[in-house]
Amino acid sequence: MNRPHARNSLGKVFVNELFSALEQLRFDEQVRVVVFKSQVKGVFCAGADLKERAEMDDAEVGEFVRRLRNLMDEIAALPVPTIAAIDGYALGGGLELALACDLRVAASSAKMGLIETTRGLLPGAGGTQRLPRCVGIGLAKELIFTGRQVDGEQAASMGLVNHSVPQNSEGDAAYQRALTLAKEILPQAPFAVKMGKLAINKGMEVDIASGMAIEGMCYAQNIPTKDRQEGMAAFREKRPPRFTGK
Repeated sequence: MNRPHARNSLGKVFVNELFSALEQLRFDEQVRVVVFKSQVKGVFCAGADLKERAEMDDAEVGEFVRRLRNLMDEIAALPVPTIAAIDGYALGGGLELALACDLRVAASSAKMGLIETTRGLLPGAGGTQRLPRCVGIGLAKELIFTGRQVDGEQAASMGLVNHSVPQNSEGDAAYQRALTLAKEILPQAPFAVKMGKLAINKGMEVDIASGMAIEGMCYAQNIPTKDRQEGMAAFREKRPPRFTGK
């Protein structure tokens, strides 16, 4: 993300560009992991473009927030693992974008929060749903009701991010840790990883018995793959597997 004059705030053009990028990523079979990062030092995403929002009427606001919600759903629906590298401020819609990712890594100095109530708003791009699924209902309510901001270390302690790392002189410590995490995922069987993501995401929306059925359906799709055969062969032959995603 690189909209320096507006701290990566989510304006109409920027949102359209994100939709276009997601469309390309979704159908690129060479992509195995997606990392969301900022090119703007000190900020991940400052949330909605409130200057642009101020010029909208009520109907336009409702339509734009619906589009933002759809954007976050599209990020969550990417078939490959996604990682948010939070090296600076992730506020409002910026944190909602990070919550739509599978994994989050933050610099210890980064600031995160669903601050909408401090602006007379409430989270409207998935924050009221994804935050409680991430940190629990009680803590999510506290954070949303107060509009509180937390740093990377606090976020890690409550499970909001997977890892918190000290910021470096280049200001990209979270991105570097996200790359390391991505490199751990890359060697694994791509289709199995996709099915694992699908099973978790869909299973979390239903009761555990239904979730087990979803897991079974995802597992069944993996059985006939060449990668499963390759994994078994590599184990027998005591060599690293060479997965192709087939």
